[in-house]
Amino acid sequence: DAVVARLGRAGGFLDDPVVRIPLPGGLDQVRSGLVAAGLGPLIADLETRMNRAAEAAVPEARTLFLDAIGSLTIEDARGILEGPDDSATRYFEGRMRPELATRMAPIVDAELRQAGALQAFDAFVAQYAALPLMPDIRGSLGTHVVDRALGGLFHYVALEERAIRRDPARRTTELLRTVFGGG
Repeated sequence: DAVVARLGRAGGFLDDPVVRIPLPGGLDQVRSGLVAAGLGPLIADLETRMNRAAEAAVPEARTLFLDAIGSLTIEDARGILEGPDDSATRYFEGRMRPELATRMAPIVDAELRQAGALQAFDAFVAQYAALPLMPDIRGSLGTHVVDRALGGLFHYVALEERAIRRDPARRTTELLRTVFGGG
């Protein structure tokens, strides 16, 4: 809940330098050159729209987390409890990533389409392609956003898990106190 609340709001990705979604296809590495070539406003607009799409799609994760928790076996629970600080994160990611990507993709695509990001990307690509010696940038903008959104989501899940394991004050539910000890 904490991670979904953090990322699934306005600014959740856009305002967070750790998980902010950059330009696709390595374009972020040539950002300064693109800005110098006059593409700065298009870059800023495109990045804002991509991050807003991720913020809209992240709440889909909540239901899948609950489903994954409900399907825990005794062996899964033991592995999580006795494993490293990111055992639960690995479990959730392994169980959820493909289905979550499938659920997030249409939301991201709709958000990108509605926000005009696909048109902004096409305009950006047209201007970018006119620059000399620039590499080809093909691929799906939606796939890029979903992949980066999932990376950000599981990054913060791992941080939350580590905090819960190490700090008894972070064990805010009866279940967490039972599993990891009171606090």
